[in-house]
Amino acid sequence: MAESPAKRALREKPVGKIRLAELLGALCHALDLTEGQPEGHCVRCCWIGIHVGREMGLPEARLHDLYYTLLLKDLGCSSNAARICQLYLADDLAFKRDFKEIGSSLPQALRFVLSHTGLGAGLAERFRAIITILQNGGEIARELIEVRCHRGADIARRMRFSEAVANGIKNLDEHWDGGGKPEGAKGDEIPLFAQIALLAQIVDVFHTSSGPAEAAGEVRHRSGTWFAPAVVAAFERAAAPPDFWAGLRDEALPIKMLALEPAQDLQPVDEDYLDEIAEAFAQVIDSKSPFTNGHSERVAIFADLIAAELDFTSEERRWLKRAALLHDIGKLGVSNMILDKPGKPNEEEWKSIRMHAVHTETILSRIGAFSDIAAMAAGHHERLDGKGYPKGLTAADLSLETRILSVADIFDALSAERPYRKAMPVGEAFALMEGMVGTAIDGDCFAALRRAIPLAEMTKVAA
Repeated sequence: MAESPAKRALREKPVGKIRLAELLGALCHALDLTEGQPEGHCVRCCWIGIHVGREMGLPEARLHDLYYTLLLKDLGCSSNAARICQLYLADDLAFKRDFKEIGSSLPQALRFVLSHTGLGAGLAERFRAIITILQNGGEIARELIEVRCHRGADIARRMRFSEAVANGIKNLDEHWDGGGKPEGAKGDEIPLFAQIALLAQIVDVFHTSSGPAEAAGEVRHRSGTWFAPAVVAAFERAAAPPDFWAGLRDEALPIKMLALEPAQDLQPVDEDYLDEIAEAFAQVIDSKSPFTNGHSERVAIFADLIAAELDFTSEERRWLKRAALLHDIGKLGVSNMILDKPGKPNEEEWKSIRMHAVHTETILSRIGAFSDIAAMAAGHHERLDGKGYPKGLTAADLSLETRILSVADIFDALSAERPYRKAMPVGEAFALMEGMVGTAIDGDCFAALRRAIPLAEMTKVAA
């Protein structure tokens, strides 16, 4: 059995001072995934927006809040993914990516609907979907944006950010002329942070796809409609030096972002705050699909019950809980057309599903505070017999924590409803898992779960 990552981490490098900017700068790569954006989108938006904020003369205290508004603007992005797939019969990742490139004109919107709705569906089903969208397009868009923005603001508050940050996220899609959503706020009713964040988003999207001239032209074109002329003017001053655009293409941009003044504030990230951040991102993960609502939290509970039965210390259980909460963060990069599919995935879809474990390890390994849980979290679909994924590891390579996560994850998957079947009663789930012992799952971990579940039920009844 592989050495315990938690024990090694606690022995070799206990958590010290952690820079909040570094932690969230790495985690926001997960938000890029679920928005269908190229890696680093939120970090680039932060670079753009901070330069605009400085040109507008914002004091350091406000630049600090603007910095985190920009990094976390997409916190609620997973919450409307399933609805997009349902309404548009479309891959939510491609839909979101391409939607960011259309303006407010009716012809553009119509072309977008016709080119993105129901391409893989039957003709009659596609026709019905297009008619529904054309008849109710305004309300549908308002609903999707409202869910996304309000959810993002709520999660930001849970992560201890100010109302200025939460309101910047909440109003991200409002337009200067009142034509935005969800509230149709106008002019100075829109928080400045939201105005800057939306401009930064448009700049990055068009710069990435078409280059600096196209990005700058798109911003000028939307001046007075989407954007306040004063914000556009500040952007043009910020973008005038050549190193502005060169900075966006620099592979070292994440490091440069940490050198910006707002990121220098060593806001304390203690153990409790780390737990809260992990819990908040678990909400982002589980919002992706109605069938995974609460999944990460339940896996964390089941894993903790097993760990308690196996005499883990409180510190080791804390590390395991974080790994459980974040084990599916890579699923933010999988389309809901696959996650919510009622039938069996085809080979291409299975490849995409298997990649979520790779994404999980990539994201978590970027973060010093979470790097030691990266492999254990990503290994929750490995098997003792080597037939799991993504690496095909065998028993000798799997730590006890990974084995615990596997058992907890399988138990929740079986005992919760899925798009392709109803939830199994606990007894049936245990019977099925019994047949996996020794090949897929660890017998000691499974036995610990069986001991712990009746205990948890009795405790619930007694309470």
